[in-house]
Amino acid sequence: MNTLHFKSPRVTRFAPLAAALLLSLPLLAQANEALIRKNLTERLAGLPKIEEVRLSAMPGLWEIRIGNEIRYTDATGSYLIEGELIDLKTRKNLTEERMTKINAVDFASLPLKDAIVWKNGNGKRRIAVFADPNCGYCKRFERSLQDVKDVTVYTFLIPILGGDSPDKSRSIWCAKDSQATWMAWMLDAKVPAKPTAACDDAAIERNLALSKRIHVTGTPAIILEDGSRIPGALSAEQLEKRLLAVAAVPAPAPAKP
Repeated sequence: MNTLHFKSPRVTRFAPLAAALLLSLPLLAQANEALIRKNLTERLAGLPKIEEVRLSAMPGLWEIRIGNEIRYTDATGSYLIEGELIDLKTRKNLTEERMTKINAVDFASLPLKDAIVWKNGNGKRRIAVFADPNCGYCKRFERSLQDVKDVTVYTFLIPILGGDSPDKSRSIWCAKDSQATWMAWMLDAKVPAKPTAACDDAAIERNLALSKRIHVTGTPAIILEDGSRIPGALSAEQLEKRLLAVAAVPAPAPAKP
């Protein structure tokens, strides 16, 4: 049996309006973004550059990204909220998930040639560490690393603590055996000798530029092979747990902030 279908005049009448509204949504979002950037910049003196503005999962709430930090505001940039956004239905910390994505680093893209390298055991597990030679927490972490098995450590020297950190970094990098010199200083407080000949220390400047680009603001900063990062020193047991977790889950493609 053939059935005749009739379009409702009301549906037909409002279809163009619905289509127009859908097309206008991106424009409205752009207008909101521009207004939020303008108002926050004008109202908060010294506000660092706003990297990104986007709608959050909560209706009416906008997410703003400043460097590698997350804040929230309304659609006009009249209010600023500092805190975490929790989805009570799923019990997920949406702010934490977002921060994990923002801070993820593509391990394969790291310039490992600019790092001091050493390994324990077969070295099959890899980590990168941004460290200052005068950082006490870096020394503590270096001692903990001696008890971690089957790991390769890539240390990127970044003299950010002032004092003689730049000189020590250069002396360590330019040493005939930079790995042994680094260990002697970090583990045994043996002061590195100043280089007696010209040395290509451009890697240190490249490391500093890299650390700024990926928003490393303190040392030690640890990056695992799955792109996740750990701010601050860990014990050998804590690092082992993180390495086991990375090995158990295939590394996802780094998400764009």
